[in-house]
Amino acid sequence: MNDRVARFCATFFHIGDFPVAPGSAASAAALVVAYWVHPWAWAYIAVGILFTVIGFMTAGQVEKLSGRKDPGFIVIDEAAGIMISFLFIPMTIPVMITGFFLFRAFDMFKIYPANKFEDMGGAYGIMMDDVMAGIYTNIVLQIAVRVVGIA
Repeated sequence: MNDRVARFCATFFHIGDFPVAPGSAASAAALVVAYWVHPWAWAYIAVGILFTVIGFMTAGQVEKLSGRKDPGFIVIDEAAGIMISFLFIPMTIPVMITGFFLFRAFDMFKIYPANKFEDMGGAYGIMMDDVMAGIYTNIVLQIAVRVVGIA
């Protein structure tokens, strides 16, 4: 893939170039996308798969170009993780706020096996820790919505 196109995708449309908290900015932007497509399950799943596939296709290439391991401006992994976080979850304001902060916490603290995935490097390492953070978030939200009733 062309390096400029790969960087555009890996930075989630240059959101990763924000000077402050690019991961949180990308997570918030992806949450807006998730909210927009949520009424159509097929579209939600398609967008989630698209973000994930694009991440695997571009993250390693852009990491190599940067010369740094998992540079902070690669944020397509956050977009993919957010889509996983809210899969089959009601998109109410309390749930969205809770899920956003849960995802960011799981992404930062890298609970096993996310920490092992990150150590692998390349696209796999960049993407899989956020995929795991999304899975952890989705599990907690499923319990919170279905058992506790936060929706």
